[in-house]
Amino acid sequence: MLDSVHMFMKKTGQYLGLPADTIERLKAIDNEHLFKIHLNSGKSFAAYRIQHNNQLGPYKGGIRFHKSVNLDEMRALATLMSLKTAAAGLPLGGAKGGVTLDPQTLDEAELEELSRKYIAHLYPHIGPAKDVLAPDVNTNAKFMGWMMDEYEKLTGDDGQAGFTGKSVEQGGSLGRDAATGRGGVIALEDLLALEKTDDRAITLAIQGFGNVGSYFGVIAEELRPKWHLVAASDSEAAVYSAAGLSAKQLQNFKQERGRFKAYAQTNVAVISNDNLISLDVDVLVLAGLENAVTTANMKQVKARYIVEMGNGPVASEAYDYLTKAGKVILPDIIANAGGVIVSYLEWLQNKQGEHWTEDKVNRHLAKLIKQAVKNMYSSARADKLSLKQAAFAMAIQRLIEEAPGLKS
Repeated sequence: MLDSVHMFMKKTGQYLGLPADTIERLKAIDNEHLFKIHLNSGKSFAAYRIQHNNQLGPYKGGIRFHKSVNLDEMRALATLMSLKTAAAGLPLGGAKGGVTLDPQTLDEAELEELSRKYIAHLYPHIGPAKDVLAPDVNTNAKFMGWMMDEYEKLTGDDGQAGFTGKSVEQGGSLGRDAATGRGGVIALEDLLALEKTDDRAITLAIQGFGNVGSYFGVIAEELRPKWHLVAASDSEAAVYSAAGLSAKQLQNFKQERGRFKAYAQTNVAVISNDNLISLDVDVLVLAGLENAVTTANMKQVKARYIVEMGNGPVASEAYDYLTKAGKVILPDIIANAGGVIVSYLEWLQNKQGEHWTEDKVNRHLAKLIKQAVKNMYSSARADKLSLKQAAFAMAIQRLIEEAPGLKS
């Protein structure tokens, strides 16, 4: 994944006429915090916090607890966050953190201990003006509450503005849970409008029906009655119905810890994840982990539009193939920017001592996403670039223009 990110940065930098040393400075990581967390039980885990770039503002990025977490993944995701905040016009930088483990192997007391010890190691390097943490894969508001409480104990600072994705009671923002999914729906709406295809019925398949994918489906169902969800998957299986699926029903099923391999409804078939990727639908939404589409399955993709709701779900070789095949890929640094946008709005509310209505949050989110899509699309058409190249160019140009340290 890191190689793919760097490849896109290099290609974009060359297109923009940037010297090689400027591209290398754009890729360079400011700080890497690599450490071990030792639990009282004797269990030990590798932990990371990668701070890529803070030229535009405090580092910003999530914390994931997952067995796939490794150094290169953290570096790639931190770099993508710097590009994402820049492309969205936010005064924030990019970071990412995580712990390598399967959280299902720990009980709640151990997860709390892990979260607190993560902060006990990092607290001198984080905070509202340094590095703002957020939930990511397998973490949520509860984890942020533990982390924020530990930060306050260690620093005396109530820590609210140093953590986003918190519960509303602890200073979190209304609209945060659905923000990434909502932003993706808005981005796709605007892209289809610019492509002049927004007035017809379309079919959707969502790969990865977790928090992001489920909210994408539910909000699309609420806002776009002509969009029909026909398939959705989790890590083990997918469900499919040509007649359409209810995203809300699927979300309720997943919230009750249901697995799609056991989903039993009339006229709904259980299929494989590979079969979902190859469905003949208008839009394929990739809302799982990275590298969902690679050289192994890229030729199976029939969808005209691909929405990168996860980070780096289309590998670089697959991206080149699909783009040449005429597919339109809505890139991750725009498509899934809704989460970091509302995290920014939460940070802003905390700093200003305010608490906005959900409608106000959603209006600000829509304004920022719409502007980013418009700028990306205009640049792509004017300069004959793919949407991803245009989005990367927007981000890199902003970093170069507003960050004197990156100028050659």
